[in-house]
This record gives sequence, C-alpha cells and structure tokens, in this order.
Amino acid sequence: MHKLFFFNNLKNHIHTPKPASYIFNNHFTTQSKNLPNIDTITTIINNHPFPQKPLHPTLLHYFPPTTPIPSSLIQNILIRLFASHSNGLKALEFFNFTIKNTHTNPCASSLEITLHILTRMRYFDKAWSLLIQIANTYPGLLTLKAMNIMLAKIAKYKSFEETLDGFRRMEEEVFVGREFGSDEFNVLLKVFATQRQMKEARSVFVRFVDRFKADTKSMNILLLGFKETGDVTSVELFYHEMVKRGFKPDSVSFGIRIDAYCKKGRFGDALRLLEEMESRKFVVSVETITTLIHGAGLVQNPGKAWQLFNEIPLRNLVVDSGVYNALITTLVRNRDVVSALSLMDGMIEKQILPDGVTYHTIFLGLMKSRGIEGVSELYQKMTKRKFVPKTRTVVVLMKYFCHNSRLDLSLSLWNYLVEKGHCPHAHALDLLVTGLCSRGLVQEAFSCSKQTLERGRYISSTAFLMLERLLKQSRDVDKLKELDQMIKKLRSVLPPSRGHATGISDSKVIM
Repeated sequence: MHKLFFFNNLKNHIHTPKPASYIFNNHFTTQSKNLPNIDTITTIINNHPFPQKPLHPTLLHYFPPTTPIPSSLIQNILIRLFASHSNGLKALEFFNFTIKNTHTNPCASSLEITLHILTRMRYFDKAWSLLIQIANTYPGLLTLKAMNIMLAKIAKYKSFEETLDGFRRMEEEVFVGREFGSDEFNVLLKVFATQRQMKEARSVFVRFVDRFKADTKSMNILLLGFKETGDVTSVELFYHEMVKRGFKPDSVSFGIRIDAYCKKGRFGDALRLLEEMESRKFVVSVETITTLIHGAGLVQNPGKAWQLFNEIPLRNLVVDSGVYNALITTLVRNRDVVSALSLMDGMIEKQILPDGVTYHTIFLGLMKSRGIEGVSELYQKMTKRKFVPKTRTVVVLMKYFCHNSRLDLSLSLWNYLVEKGHCPHAHALDLLVTGLCSRGLVQEAFSCSKQTLERGRYISSTAFLMLERLLKQSRDVDKLKELDQMIKKLRSVLPPSRGHATGISDSKVIM
C-alpha cells in the first residue's frame, strides 16, 4: 500500500528554485550583515543560468568591489561547489572573481580546490592557464598539493608521456625559479603509485633517481603503490629491497604493510607487525589502529575490533570519526546493525559528527536488515540534521528508493540536494528519470532534467533518449525542443564527453 500512497501528490515534490533575490534576502550569516552565507552563494552559483548569462554581474551584486571576503568563506564555497558537482567553469569564474574584484588575499587551498574541480571535469587547458596565471600574480599560492592534483588527473586520463610532460611544464612554466628536488620527485612518484601504475612508477624512479635524491618517503610511496595493487608478496619484496638499499623503515612503512595484510584477510600477520612496531618503539598512530579494526571486521572478529577500539585511550590516542566508522563497518559486516546505530548515537553524544562514510555504511546495513522503513527513518534523520550525503550514497539511495517504488522519497532526495545548492550526479538523475518514466511521470522527469541543464551540467544520452521517446508519444514536442536547445547552448561552451546527450539531431552516445 505504501508503494502507491504518494503517487497522487508527486507534483508537489518537484522543487522550483527560488529567485536569487529571495535567497539573498533570507539567508544572511549571523557574523556579517553584508555577506551571504555558504549555502546562499553555492545555491546562487548552481542555480545561475549557464551559459546564457555570465556569473560575474551576479557576484558583483552580492560582493561589491569594496567588500573584503574572508578567505575561509571563499574556500568553503569552493568546497561546497566541488561536493555539489558544480559546473567547473562556474567555479573558475567565482575563483577569478574573488582575485580580481574584491579586496581579498587568496589562499592556496582555494586554488587547490579550483584545480580539483577543473581537472575532474577534464578542463586541462583551463587548469594550465589558471596555474600560469597564478604563477605570474600570486606565486606564493603554488603548492606541492596543487602540483599533485594536476598531475594525478593527467595520469588518470592521459598517457605516461603526457604526465611526464606535465611535470616538465610544472618546472619550466609554473614553478619558475624553483629548484626541484626530492619533494617534487615524490609528487611525481605518488601520482603513479596512487593510480596503481607501478610499472610507470618504477620507470620514473629509475629515470630520475640520479637527478633527485630519493628518501624514505620516496620508498614509502612506492611501497604504498604496491599495496594498492593488492599484492602482499610485492609489498614484502619491495620492503626488503628498501631495507637492502639502506633506507630505514618508519612507522609509515609498517602502517602500509599492516594495511596490506588486513585487506587480504591476513589479520594475524597484521597483529604480528603491530607487535614488531611496538617492540621497535615506533609510534602507533590512530590510523594504524583504525586499519586493524577494519581488518578485524574482514575476518569476522568483532570482539577484537571492540578490544582495539577500547584500547585507544590507553594508547593516549584520540578517537575520531574514522575510528568510529571502522567499528561501525565491522558491526554492519557482522549484521549487528542495532549496535552500529547505537554507536552512531554515541558519536553524536560525544560531539563527533557522523560523516559520509558513517551514513553510507549504516544505510547499506539497513537495506539488508530493516528494509525501506529503516532506510526511510535514517534518511529523515539525516535531512533534519541538514547533512548532505556524498555522491555514492545519493546514487545508492536513489536506486533503492526507485526499486522500492518510493518515488516520493526519490524526489524528496532530489529536491533536498537542489535546495542545498547541489547539482546531483548524472547517474542519480538517470535512476530518477528511469523510475519516473517507467510509471508515466514524464513531466516530473522533464523538470528534473531541465534543472540539471540549467545548472550547466549535461544529462546522459540514456535519459535524453527516454524522454525524447515519451515526449514524442505524448505530443509534447515543445518540451523536447526546450531540452534540445538547452543542450546545444551548453555544447557551445562545454564539449560533451562520452555518454552525454547531444540533442535531437544526434542523441547517440559519444564513443
């Protein structure tokens, strides 16, 4: 019965964005009467029609040239834009605006987040231009983290040689006048190691080791890379090679080896390494204990996980959300969702806020134990706490709600994200459009698709083809033409990637 209960009122769940003037007038921070808060600006940027109008005049209205903007506000807005999958060109325009039009000293973290947003959307030309611009105007903002962000995405999406060329450009065009050494060398090693490209990482080591002096950190990066491949034997072989080369292992080296054993279910070997660490007087970090708690969960040993958790204060370490998440994951894996929920409540009592991992893990546990009612109850609590879940949780929830015929909850989640200034991921939209169209709710599917395009993000070819077929069947050609025009306007400034809709004339998937 509950599956059909809300269908008659689904139109009420479609969110209509409020005009920017309404948002601005009703959402000021308590700290300043002149500056809007993070949610306000994020919503304004994401709701701004793109590419029909430039964002610059709107930002000037809310941030007059004489008004200094706190660096923390800029940073937090960019973080929110990153989390909300905002169009990268909008984020870049906001960052450039804060540099050129306000009395604000930019900070390195804001540059790093902007690079994250641009490179995630593969705007490499824009990212290089930004780095060179900053090198000429604010060279002090350039950090090793910025270099790592850029090179990591090049390594992920492009070739080995293009990544090496990117490293060359960093030295010759961006970090001009800086003498590259071990730190920069380690960035390049880490780029390949974290991508599990160990053949390439070894090649880089051999090619550059004579120029740059390798250190223990260099060896730990390579050790981490072998761990990421899931091959414990390779980890141990390289560890012994590292010792033979004269490098002294440290607590990081042991932590990587412990993680490798835990992930392979060799919990006893991981505990043996912990004893060796302690006997050699290495500092045992809270991250290492967190890894062991995860390991205990993988071998179905919740008792040992609880023991490790309770010993943390005795080691003069501080329990954080990561530790709680490790134990919650262990409990969920052992089908003890009641204890996991109780532990989550304990986190909140101790003022340790649940994060995206906490919610995601417990949602998965509830789906297997309590079904839609349990998931719905936690979802309502999450939204009351004003927590915005990560993309993977949004996708899981959207899929679960649609499969359980709770489209009211699917639309509620969509509207919640939009109201928070987020632009939900294309996969979440695909699930929602499929669920709505399969039940004949084409107008609702059209509205959600239009909201995505208005925010400067493509809808998928799958979603567009579905809407195209159903809108033609219902003779609602005007709405189809509206979507088509929006897609083609977006194409004029943002080339579509594989899987993106390209309009009525060519709505096939780009290969």
